[in-house]
Amino acid sequence: MERLLRIAAGLVLSLTWLGVLNTATAAQPATKYPQRPIRLIVPYPPGGTADVMARIIGQKLADNWNRTVVIDNRGGAGGNIATEMVARAEPDGYTLLLCNAPVLAINPTLYKIVPFDPVKDFAPVGTIAEVPLFLVVHPSVPAKNFTEFLAYVKSRGGNINYASGSVGSTTHLAAELFKSMARVQMNHIPYKGSGPALAAMVAGEVTIMFELMPSAMSFVKADRLRALAVTSGKRSPLMPTLPTIAETGLPGYEVASWFALCAPSAAPKAVVAKLNGELVEIIKTREMQERLSRLGAQPLTMTTAEFGSFIKAEIVKWSKVVTDSGAKLD
Repeated sequence: MERLLRIAAGLVLSLTWLGVLNTATAAQPATKYPQRPIRLIVPYPPGGTADVMARIIGQKLADNWNRTVVIDNRGGAGGNIATEMVARAEPDGYTLLLCNAPVLAINPTLYKIVPFDPVKDFAPVGTIAEVPLFLVVHPSVPAKNFTEFLAYVKSRGGNINYASGSVGSTTHLAAELFKSMARVQMNHIPYKGSGPALAAMVAGEVTIMFELMPSAMSFVKADRLRALAVTSGKRSPLMPTLPTIAETGLPGYEVASWFALCAPSAAPKAVVAKLNGELVEIIKTREMQERLSRLGAQPLTMTTAEFGSFIKAEIVKWSKVVTDSGAKLD
């Protein structure tokens, strides 16, 4: 009997000690994070605006924390493959998603089935920047401003094409929103990414496109494409003389893409809070503000709660645009 009691006491002590160890291990990510490399998954191939944003932020996080941040580009299925990877990843704060409007707010309506829930499967970490689009045309288009452009499109009676980076992309839906609000018709020519679409624009194969400012800026500055307006609610500080579409003919028109960081939904709250705090501090630095502005991006900071509410509002906004456009993918 005495021996059994000693064994029982030993088991109690062992279980108690294991409980202490487990508690310490569970608390460790919140207090000492990060202790190993962070993997930042980008849902698009290298070279696009999302990739640029990920590398800028990834480098600053690496510098500040003296930890490696690995940028992992996983394109495919409009970003759904990478987004699902993060949704199913170990929720320890070491796998993050470079998220944006298409993967969280557009794809759930655009695709018949998406393998994740944009609200339930992710912890909103924080925002990086808002990126307006240019309305750009090939130099052969006679319009020199938005008013002339609108008259030009109407005069073609639907016999006119526009390019986009892909079906359901922000570049596609910005044009569809324009068509709906202006009550005009244009034919959609989707490409496999903004790079090929811009190349087709420069070659004159297609003459109209709504494109993110960072991607189109070099073509505009080189006079290979003509920017007629920006799609944001306010003028871009980078090109203050270029008017918005809303102020020159379509009141209420506003489209901007945005880039942010998300984690799996069960990531420790303290880790998410730490990431948000670091992200906000990075975005607020003069160096980062100037760097983003040079790209045509507008620095954007939010708390985790604000970002969560923002995602829900974006889902409502874009679901209507997708539905109205008639776009649908399997």
